[in-house]
Amino acid sequence: MNFQGPALKCLILTTGAALWFGSAGAAPVTPSHGNNFAVLSQSATGIDAGLAPDLQRQVVNYPTNAAPSSVVIDIEHTYLYYVLGDGKAIRYGIGVGREGFKWSGTEAVTRKAEWPDWTPPQEMIARQPYLPRWMAGGESNPLGARAIYLGNTIYRIHGTNMPETIGHDVSSGCIRLLNADVIDLYSRVNVGTKIVVLPDLNHTATIATSVGR
Repeated sequence: MNFQGPALKCLILTTGAALWFGSAGAAPVTPSHGNNFAVLSQSATGIDAGLAPDLQRQVVNYPTNAAPSSVVIDIEHTYLYYVLGDGKAIRYGIGVGREGFKWSGTEAVTRKAEWPDWTPPQEMIARQPYLPRWMAGGESNPLGARAIYLGNTIYRIHGTNMPETIGHDVSSGCIRLLNADVIDLYSRVNVGTKIVVLPDLNHTATIATSVGR
């Protein structure tokens, strides 16, 4: 386990900050069936959600040493990259942990769930006693349409029904995407997929304890 940041649960809040990743001026390219990824329909990106162009799902030039089919998350600039190989990646706009809840490390996908239930952990309930003790999966659930669980940690990549939070520091450490985007990512990753979360160099991280879900 290789995590840095506070070991706090991922509450789904609504406030914000923005992100850019490694390759400056990463340019969109035209997807094709010759590559190992689906053509991205305009209606499935963030256009309808009113996202800024850089936060809309798109294929970009992305030179990286990360292996194809792995995921690299740039929390500093609020981008998630699904690595395609040959210098290309699918880039998604994301919401990330707010101040004091940022973390970094390398993990693997251990579980996936469609329309997951949500059980706020006790630490979160202690901070926010008004939270429900359990919420069934569905459109009003804060975890959104899909959840991708990271190792034995408390962190997930999940959907959100609040597109206005994409591109901002909003959570207690979880990574959120538009529901349409998390459904797309969910279809690409498998149990065992490597997830690399880059450190936010603008914030000082503390050592986190990995806690089971």
